[in-house]
Amino acid sequence: MPKGIPIDPIIKDEVLASIRDHGMTIREASERFKVDRRCIGRWLGGEVVDGSKNLILENNRLKKKLEIAERVIGRMTLEIQRGKD
Repeated sequence: MPKGIPIDPIIKDEVLASIRDHGMTIREASERFKVDRRCIGRWLGGEVVDGSKNLILENNRLKKKLEIAERVIGRMTLEIQRGKD
């Protein structure tokens, strides 16, 4: 979104819910909702209570790592099964 144009509060809520509840990264949310990453960062920063922002971002980072690990394990399992056939 261009600088200075207000963003609909409904979109803001969707962006924040996607990041907090569904593990979407700030970059993914920025691209999907067409909102600047810095703007999303400010929104998250405004919600910080006792470091909860860091926990949200760390949780999302760990979710992504887990997804990658699960994919790798799935590929390895397939390769092992193919080797047995």
